[in-house]
Amino acid sequence: MQAKLSEYVKVAEAAAILGVSQGTVRTWAEAGKIPMHKNPANGYRLFRRDELEQFLSKCAMPYRPLPPKERQ
Repeated sequence: MQAKLSEYVKVAEAAAILGVSQGTVRTWAEAGKIPMHKNPANGYRLFRRDELEQFLSKCAMPYRPLPPKERQ
């Protein structure tokens, strides 16, 4: 099944979704840390929303405070 164009975002919106800078998004994409697609017409980097959300859920770590003994 072909993804709709509305399912893709450009670097700026991907950065906002991930909570990082645009440069970080570009670096992660080039390193293969996040899936990237290129628009064949203009070469722009495109990111699927669902893939970005999947990346975030993999990276999310639950907060667990240190026991009082280890806080110092």
